[in-house]
Amino acid sequence: MDANLKEHQQQAAAVPTAAPVAAQKAAANYKGFVAGVFSGIAKLSVGHPFDTIKVRLQTTDASRFSGPLQCVTHTIRNEGILGLYKGASPPLVGWMFMDSVMLGSLTVYRRLLRDNLFNPPWHPLHDPARPLPSHGHGLAGILAGMTVSFIAAPVEHVKARLQIQYAARKEERMYKGPIDCLKKVYTHHGIRGVYHGLGATMLFRSFFFFWWGTYDVFSKWMTQYTQMSTPAINFWAGGLSAQVFWLTSYPSDVVKQRIMTDNLGGGVGDGVRRFPRWRDAAVAVYRENGAKGYWRGFLPCFLRAFPANAMALLVFEGVMRSLPG
Repeated sequence: MDANLKEHQQQAAAVPTAAPVAAQKAAANYKGFVAGVFSGIAKLSVGHPFDTIKVRLQTTDASRFSGPLQCVTHTIRNEGILGLYKGASPPLVGWMFMDSVMLGSLTVYRRLLRDNLFNPPWHPLHDPARPLPSHGHGLAGILAGMTVSFIAAPVEHVKARLQIQYAARKEERMYKGPIDCLKKVYTHHGIRGVYHGLGATMLFRSFFFFWWGTYDVFSKWMTQYTQMSTPAINFWAGGLSAQVFWLTSYPSDVVKQRIMTDNLGGGVGDGVRRFPRWRDAAVAVYRENGAKGYWRGFLPCFLRAFPANAMALLVFEGVMRSLPG
């Protein structure tokens, strides 16, 4: 009797109760959201000047800027080095929040997909040690992209409008800053105006499938076939996967930027709206520059993709490892 009781107590001790398991999951979730804040700071610090050049090339014709180098020199000569950081205030706050939501929700979606779709505990082949497959990471990326779009759309909308203000003197600009821009848009167009370009933003972020799917592929390959440290793997996998993402998603980003910088009309006083539908903006890009128009501004974007996202993923994974829980 004593032997049976002892055996039963040992078995009970070996099986985790629901409370500790729930606490572990909650801890894993919070880490992703906290680490995402630091990822956003790193991404903005490295990437915003590249982003300014990209947006300016995407939203103007070749008569204004012949290419990225001419755009950089023109911007610095006329607006100073801080001209490259125009519109940085919204993404500084926004990307901290956006990366927190994106990477935090990505962490949650990864776990949910693994535990409920790819490796459910009720399945006869369930293996607690089996990782989420690469295409599962891609699906989690799509879900995270859809989630963060509701934050990204207004942030990127305001940022884009500030980035295409070319006047060196503030009094000559339509918007004095991000708050003024947001106030004017909301006053004359309401919440719908603030979320101008949401559909295009969600379409663009559906390509997160390629980012997070290839991040897992690169990470596994480097772990298996190289002697690099974990931080080095995070850096290289983060940079390479971001470049895959931009190679697949860039044309949709060009169309998104055209929509977000389109005239809103009405009381804003910026002219008549040109692109009431996504297709209208896509057709306009092709009509103006042909197929190459969908890749205008790609070089600064591609050059930015590696350092900005490599640093962001290095910081994110490092913070994830350092946080307790």
